[in-house]
Amino acid sequence: MGSDTRTFAELVQARWDDHRPGLAYEDRSLSHHQVTAGAAARAALLGDLLPRGAEPHIGVLLDNTPEFPQWLGAAALSGAAVAGLNPTRRGAELARDITHTECRVLVTDRAHLPLLDGLGLPGVRVLVTDTGAYAELLAPYQGAEPEIAARVGPGSRMLLYFTSGSTGAPKAALCSQGRLAAAGHSLVDTFGIRADDVHYICMPLFHGNAVIADWAPAVAAGAGVALRRRFSATGFLTDVRRFGATYFTYVGRAVQYLLATEERPDDKDNPLRVGFGTEAGAVDAARFEARFGVRLVEGYGSSEGGAAVQRTADTPPGAIGRAAPRDDLVVLDPATGAECPPAAFDTGGRLVNGAEAIGELVNRGRSPFEGYWRNDAAYAERVREHGWYWTGDLFYRDAEGFLYFAGRGDDKIRVDSENLAPAMIENILARWPAAAAVAVYGVPDPVAGDQVMATLAPRDGVSFDPLAFGEFLLGQGDLGTKMAPRFVRVVDRMPVTATNKVRRGELRREGFWGGADELWWRPPGAAAYRILTPAERDALAGAFRERGRDHLLRPS
Repeated sequence: MGSDTRTFAELVQARWDDHRPGLAYEDRSLSHHQVTAGAAARAALLGDLLPRGAEPHIGVLLDNTPEFPQWLGAAALSGAAVAGLNPTRRGAELARDITHTECRVLVTDRAHLPLLDGLGLPGVRVLVTDTGAYAELLAPYQGAEPEIAARVGPGSRMLLYFTSGSTGAPKAALCSQGRLAAAGHSLVDTFGIRADDVHYICMPLFHGNAVIADWAPAVAAGAGVALRRRFSATGFLTDVRRFGATYFTYVGRAVQYLLATEERPDDKDNPLRVGFGTEAGAVDAARFEARFGVRLVEGYGSSEGGAAVQRTADTPPGAIGRAAPRDDLVVLDPATGAECPPAAFDTGGRLVNGAEAIGELVNRGRSPFEGYWRNDAAYAERVREHGWYWTGDLFYRDAEGFLYFAGRGDDKIRVDSENLAPAMIENILARWPAAAAVAVYGVPDPVAGDQVMATLAPRDGVSFDPLAFGEFLLGQGDLGTKMAPRFVRVVDRMPVTATNKVRRGELRREGFWGGADELWWRPPGAAAYRILTPAERDALAGAFRERGRDHLLRPS
């Protein structure tokens, strides 16, 4: 199937009668034909389950099991769209994700079923994949062939994947069949992916990275797929060898977790030839290649697909790369819309004009961004005058046009490649009876992205009790697993402006580096909060310097 494929359904259909190994999972192995047959059966089932006149949207609340790619294939064939649901979301927030995307069918399993307890989901048909009832429901449709529904076209919605900004609930970004097919073919060409490659998918399939950057190019090339239920640093190399994996993607701190595993003399004895992702950082990418013999290709792409930066062979250290061929990327001052001057560096390679050079990355070219589901305000924030796409991310650019990532918009928090909304976390922390005022914001992580920090002003006469606060957090059913603050600053009074707005910029600048207030933290892997000691603060500063991120120690 050539790169002129118009729909992703055609790529799914092309694997019919291909009896080579197609999908490996734990002790199971399915051929491409069997995977396609599973998608065809589920597509036929969907035709009977989806109510007439309703949006053809299905929610998938699963780990990386064979059901997930088969339902993705079913959606492609039937002209439905998949909303990948994040299992770290809880309670009313998870219910909102399901109802906002108007899912009429929800696919889950027994492990995730408790997350739905007590949720009001009117009109949603729940399918539990590891039950006899599900097997009986699907049985009449086994043997269906992969027919492409008449309504399927390049513009048909294929994915509704969640991304969040600085405030409010996550937004469901749209991805059409045409765009997903084009992305798959593009990565096939970029990395020379062959039919005999095996793509290891250990990043969650509810996230756009795993679907767009790992699964889609595998389907486009006819390559095999090996699934890991959830990412495991200790199980990574064993899986790679067992499945003969040659390609994988990563986001966030995954590379750092892999580097933290025990080194072995045979680490380079593996079939991998490339890893593709974001936020590993130049230092750890080099360490990874030296240890495992595998080249990591760092890239940048906004979650919504509105802009992309590609690394080239001449990309200097610290830079992400240049604009992708289709894009016309500039760095603009968000306040004035004027183009920022090129970055200037001292002899040690430090940025010396950050105040002028750092701005928002904007795509003035034809953006493939396809909008958000029922969120015109969020669309208007992204696509503004002249039809330009504003990424919301901060960059600077050198005189040769190479782009450097500088951070997120002020109120964005990005932990392990997930954007978190401070207002949402604040609303949860505000329930703590001892709190008079709460502010939540992001502080840089020594490796990549951010960590969550909270400033708390206790009620008069109440002192901060770290054990009680930790127990309170554990009792909040809608506090996602990445939302709990890493750092907690305790102040007598919350710093506010004349209009009683919290001075977030001031708090963010202080971070965990300065200030005379009481500062608590929860070290990685620890269950309880404790005072951040001067020695621990120095160790954190050293971690920033080691990775060349010391310019973030005192953000301006």
